[in-house]
Formats: sequence, structure tokens, C-alpha cells
Amino acid sequence: MRRRDFIKSIVGAATAWPLAARAEQGERMRRIGVLSSGGAVDDSDVKAFWAAFRQGLEQLGWTEGRNVQIDARLGQGDADLARKYAAELVALTPDVILTSGSGAVEQLIKTTRTVPIVFVVVPDPVGSGFVDSLSQPGGNATGFLQFEYSLSGKWLELLKQIAPSVTRAAVLWDPSVIAGIGQFAVIQSVAPSLGVDVRPVNLKVPSEVERTVSAFARPPNGGLIVTAGGITFRERESIAALSARQRLPAVAPWRFFVRDGGLMSYGVDFADQFRRAAGYVDRILKGENPADLPVQAPNKYELAINLKTAKALGLTVPPSLLSRADEIIE
Repeated sequence: MRRRDFIKSIVGAATAWPLAARAEQGERMRRIGVLSSGGAVDDSDVKAFWAAFRQGLEQLGWTEGRNVQIDARLGQGDADLARKYAAELVALTPDVILTSGSGAVEQLIKTTRTVPIVFVVVPDPVGSGFVDSLSQPGGNATGFLQFEYSLSGKWLELLKQIAPSVTRAAVLWDPSVIAGIGQFAVIQSVAPSLGVDVRPVNLKVPSEVERTVSAFARPPNGGLIVTAGGITFRERESIAALSARQRLPAVAPWRFFVRDGGLMSYGVDFADQFRRAAGYVDRILKGENPADLPVQAPNKYELAINLKTAKALGLTVPPSLLSRADEIIE
């Protein structure tokens, strides 16, 4: 799919309004930039997220081609692309930029301290230096928290609950971004209390990932933790397949990892955050300052379990986990 076609698909076909009709309505065309850290141009999940954002905008009276123009870019988990696209979007002088993922936010804040930024699915924006505090962001960025780094320890706890024999865990992470470092640090800090030895696997060297994980999986009692990031999001299907081939119980931050065959996930509803972000974009377009809009925490975290995968791994899911699960795939 060509990038032009993808952009049309996430923001909708432009409504053909004659210039005279627009003038009669007295509406001023506003401009929204969109920058995503992860996902490919034909990614159905990414399309669903942006469709949720578009739906939220339309419910608030913003329709592309009538009173708003949307310029979209996909970083696809590539820091260099995110840096390039951040500069491109800022050069277009948008009224506001919506962005997802820490990598994209980091590049945008390095590029501009004046254009308003609304972010979604960002871990610990205070620790990453994107905002001064959750209640008073203080700069040109605000948005929706994916989780604080402390949640990363929960993934290891859940892995031990569903697979008590795990004593070793490979952690897929991106050490080139602040969020990757923060997540791994928390997992590493809680590992001794759970009797687990953790080994980092650097996703910035793709050719080494399968070899490293395959070698890790040869001894018994291994597990896999997938941290949140642009690369892991982009490669989530291949990571789920890798964990299945190597018979490694795996946990990730996204529900769709479980849909793709992964064992378990614990994290936020991405589409809900994109939908809610439309409200902040609307408020900024109407004159509010992002510095005064508090960063919003998730309403809840969702637990998903794939029972088919658990059976293939020879695991019996504890009733306590089943009773807590928001989604069970059988």
C-alpha cells in the first residue's frame, strides 16, 4: 500500500467542499500533524487507532476537508525516520501535532518547543522529560500516559504466575530510547525477589534477535518479556511467532499480541487513548494551552490470555488469573 493511500485511510477521504461554500460557513481551515513511532503503512491495528481518533474528532465537529487538514507520517519504529518526519511536520506549521510513542514525542520536543503536542501511549512522560509533572505539564506537550515504568515489573510478576517454573527471562528492549531503558531497569530491579535472572535482548540489531532468543531458549525454564516501543510494536507478530517456535511463555503490553498467538498481555486500550486524544486536540484548537492540560492516566489496564497458547506450552492458567482477565482467547 502506498503511503498516500494509507494517509487517506486513517484520516478519511477529503470532503469536496467548494471554496464558496466554505466561505459561507465562515470556518477557518485548521491543520493537525500526526506522527506515529511504530507500525507499518498497511498495519490494520494502526488504521484502527487512527480511525478512533478521526471518529473522536468528527464527534467534536472536526471534519477533514471542511474545517481541518491532517498531515500524517509513520516512523515505523525507525528513529531516523521519526526525526525526519518530526522536522517535516513542524515545517508545515500545524496548529497541533498528535503523536504516539516515546520515540516520536522525543523527536518532536527536540524539534519544537512552541507547536502544541498531544501524545498517546507514552510510558512515564515525567521520567522521560517530556513534561514537568502530570498535573502541570508546563511546556508544549501533554497527553495520555501509557504507564509509569513501575508497571514493567508487573509483566514479570504475571509471567511467574502463569509459568511458575520460569527462572530466566529474555527481555526484548530498545536501549536507544529513554522508555526502553526505564522499562528494563524496573524489570531488572524486581527480578531477584521473584527468583528470575533477566537477560536483555537488543532489538536494534534485528539479525541477532532470533539467534539470541533461540540460544536463550535451549536451556529449560525460560520466558520472554516484550517491552513497549516502536520496534516491538512493529514486530509484534514475528515476536509472537518466535515465542511459539521456541516454546517460550511470553508477556507483552498489548492485547493484540495475544490475538496474534502470544501467551499474555497487560496494558492499556490503545484505541481508547486515541479517541480521548481527540478531546485534547479539540481544546487546543479552541485556544487552550497544553501546559495547563493535565496528563491523563489510563482508566484501567487490561489483562488478556491466550488459552490455546497456554495449552500448547503445557501450562495450566491459575483460576485467579482467569477471573481477572478482560479477554480470554480459546
